[in-house]
Amino acid sequence: MEAIEINTKTDNSGHLKIDVPLKKINKSVRLIILFNEEEESFEDEKTWLYANAKNPSFDFLNEPEEDIYSLKNGKPLNYEK
Repeated sequence: MEAIEINTKTDNSGHLKIDVPLKKINKSVRLIILFNEEEESFEDEKTWLYANAKNPSFDFLNEPEEDIYSLKNGKPLNYEK
């Protein structure tokens, strides 16, 4: 497998443009996008949480039999030293 690493930026619309010609024509490729952690914002996290909250894959968590914990479970965290 051949790998090519390209550093680029998104435009004002959030689109990614790669200005590197690839010699592989009509070939399948796999694209992996990594974000620098310091560039992520609270808005990105809020969007991610909203998307997961609306994801039907997690609907089973609203079923009564999934509500197995109460305030009596576990021990409180104490961060004071």
